Amino acid sequence: MERVKPLRADGQRNRERIATAAAELVARDGAQASLEEIARRAGVGSATLHRHFPSRQSLLETVFRDGIAQLCARAAAQPGKAPADELAAWLEEATVYTATHRGLAEVLLTGPDALKAEEICGSDRLRDALNVLVERASSMGAIQAGATTEDLMMLANAIAIANEDDPVTARRVLRLALAGIRR
Repeated sequence: MERVKPLRADGQRNRERIATAAAELVARDGAQASLEEIARRAGVGSATLHRHFPSRQSLLETVFRDGIAQLCARAAAQPGKAPADELAAWLEEATVYTATHRGLAEVLLTGPDALKAEEICGSDRLRDALNVLVERASSMGAIQAGATTEDLMMLANAIAIANEDDPVTARRVLRLALAGIRR
């Protein structure tokens, strides 16, 4: 097994700047965002981008996984909010993320370097994060007794997919739907 050398501090900064620029441009332009523009926005050359991410696929995987990790971390980091508000805020963020990152999952799941859905989607991680929020809201009687984690995940995904490229509408429709599950 080949050992991967840890990145020097400047290399790590470059990698992070590239991933941040890619996330911004994928949110704006979709999965076909220009690699040249990503490098330019990150303040690095094309060779540096390709040294860290040898393919578009590897860069998109990083963008997607980072986004999922951030969503999961935010599920646990909303102290002080009422449970129903905490749940609604997280579902809204997840829905907008999915609607905004046009075609990202589709690109990662198709083509010659396609990954298996369980390798990339993070559905289990998202479901676990959402489950904590649903249990908290349910235990406080803040949402309808029949509302399940799976129902809310399906609702958020359906709204995001139906409103791909339109996060403003996705947010509005989700808020309307969530009004129906609150007590």
